[in-house]
Amino acid sequence: MSSTESRIEFGPLGFGAASAGNLYRAVDDETVEAALEAAWESGIRYFDTAPHYGLGLSERRLGAFLRSKPRDEFVLSTKVGRLLEPNPHFAGGRDAEGFDVPDDMIRRFDPSADGIRRSLDDSLERLGLDRVDVLYLHDPDVYDLDRGLREGLPALAGLRAEGLVREIGVGVNDAAVAARAVREGDLDLVMIAGRYTLLEQPALEELFPVCMERGVRVVDAAVFNSGLLATSMPAATATYNYGAVPADVLERAQRLAAVCAAHGVELPAAALQFPARHPVVTTVVVGTSNAESVRQNVERMHVDIPAELWTELAEV
Repeated sequence: MSSTESRIEFGPLGFGAASAGNLYRAVDDETVEAALEAAWESGIRYFDTAPHYGLGLSERRLGAFLRSKPRDEFVLSTKVGRLLEPNPHFAGGRDAEGFDVPDDMIRRFDPSADGIRRSLDDSLERLGLDRVDVLYLHDPDVYDLDRGLREGLPALAGLRAEGLVREIGVGVNDAAVAARAVREGDLDLVMIAGRYTLLEQPALEELFPVCMERGVRVVDAAVFNSGLLATSMPAATATYNYGAVPADVLERAQRLAAVCAAHGVELPAAALQFPARHPVVTTVVVGTSNAESVRQNVERMHVDIPAELWTELAEV
């Protein structure tokens, strides 16, 4: 684990670049660049990507943008565990894992030391940069959790020991999986998506206590629960955890929104600021390819929220 003195400073808000990989819909290079430029101009200096996002498209686009910026002025993370290899059966189809890109590559799970080193090398080539600051083991539970943790966590620690990355972690959607990784590995960070939000906090049960115990910091992502909390009044057409929103979940989100409105606060502002109130959370990461949304999110992080609102929200 990195020493307290050398720990990375992420800033309050980070940019998640899944949308730069055409998550759910295609966006052009200019739109992505505008969103990234809005983030930079607004003071965001932490950028997160992964080979998984658009079969390398996110890394290529993010790297093209960051190559124009002073390398010591930003923090960059990517992920390992999925190698990208040419699709031998490519026939002009589209990716089946949520990204609007050609399926000319396939993802192959390889958490071995050689696989993780190759993944980092491939990512650096796509990014066009000489280093990343943080590496996360990405979604090992999607493939083979036991193998992923047994092989992947020591491999990451080895790269950190060599000085090839500054900090290492795991990036998952499951709080119990993240807690197990913290117990079994020597991690600096956990990126947890959607499990500590204004709407739901399963990370409090096991993950946050073990992180506090071991000095592991949390990068909190997907704080809008993939869209449900991103508007002032959630609608039935909203996305919840990348799917349709159940009626009971929608009703609770609307009650949260009503409490916020009674205090003159937009739900998205409360949703962004809520995770940062916990001492184990070091930064909040949100992703969008819309430049105006980037600027709005930065402004929302600075909205004054009265203490009594937090008290009332805790009772919803």
